[in-house]
Amino acid sequence: MEQLQSIERLSLNQITTDKWNLQEAVNGCVEAEIPWIALWRHKIDEVGLAEAKRIVKSSGLQVSSLCRGGMFPGSDERDLQKRIDDNKRAIEEAAELGTDTLVLVCGPSIDKDISRARQMVADGIEKLVPFAEQYGVKLAIEPLHPMYAAERSVIVTLNQANTIAEQYRPDQVGVVVDVFHVWWDPDLYNQIARASGRILGYHVSDWIVPTPDLLMGRGMMGDGVIELRKIRAAVEKAGYNGPIEVEIFNHDIWNQPGDEVLEQIKTRYIEHV
Repeated sequence: MEQLQSIERLSLNQITTDKWNLQEAVNGCVEAEIPWIALWRHKIDEVGLAEAKRIVKSSGLQVSSLCRGGMFPGSDERDLQKRIDDNKRAIEEAAELGTDTLVLVCGPSIDKDISRARQMVADGIEKLVPFAEQYGVKLAIEPLHPMYAAERSVIVTLNQANTIAEQYRPDQVGVVVDVFHVWWDPDLYNQIARASGRILGYHVSDWIVPTPDLLMGRGMMGDGVIELRKIRAAVEKAGYNGPIEVEIFNHDIWNQPGDEVLEQIKTRYIEHV
């Protein structure tokens, strides 16, 4: 009972067991008594939204977030609108699946004009806020590590995410604190405090030294250099007491049996998070 109580906020981010389909991930969480799951849209697409909803609802699991919306910068007006439409579908999916949090990975620049791309991100979020509010879904801006600026997101600091989010109410737009992306930031703790009341997600993994791969090099908590408990304390001081997602991109972990990964997650979560 003590262990079960200690993992009551633990959420499996579905990408951590990427080789599992949705049903397998849900079954794994239920068996491991992990109460939360964070869903990815490509896993939902494999079975369809209606079946995904049935699988999740029948399991009794709570959904901490849906990943991902965003990817706002486009090459022309038609492309920009296509991206807004896809984000609207993501908002509808989040509501159907029972989560009020859509994680935004904001997207790279289409050309070399990174400032213009950042404006496209701000404009895209502005267009989505009224639609998301109708569905009771909050838009959670996740700043990514600067090494992803050219491929995945031009929003690379918590400062940038906060600056956009502060244009809206906390129940409309907030931020995600993912330790892998923000641990290095010399202004991290000031920015976490600044985000007080609008932190919508907290993601954990670890930064391995040497880093084996830019994308697939995340480590299990305790295997790297991130001050996990210090960051968690700051996030909680800023008012966040929601689910804590374990989100790990790593082929070595993906190739392990999923049930063993979940047991390791529980152990490392208790020991290090």
